[in-house]
Amino acid sequence: MFSIEHEFDSTVITLVDEGPAPLGEDVIINAFEECVTLTQHDPRTDRTQTITLSLTQLHDLAAALDLPEGVYQRARGRNE
Repeated sequence: MFSIEHEFDSTVITLVDEGPAPLGEDVIINAFEECVTLTQHDPRTDRTQTITLSLTQLHDLAAALDLPEGVYQRARGRNE
């Protein structure tokens, strides 16, 4: 299950784990104009962890989801 909310400066997507236990903590994705952050609470340390991806890293991740094992470099388009 997931939700989408449009804030003033970002789009917020929350991914909620469903299914049999053990369930993972919610993942909150904030899509800003210049980057994307992924945030998740770690119950073992009782801290919230945040990862920031540049838009280039986000595009690389999207491309990687459909490729087999290997090392790749995306060709850069005019708009990147």
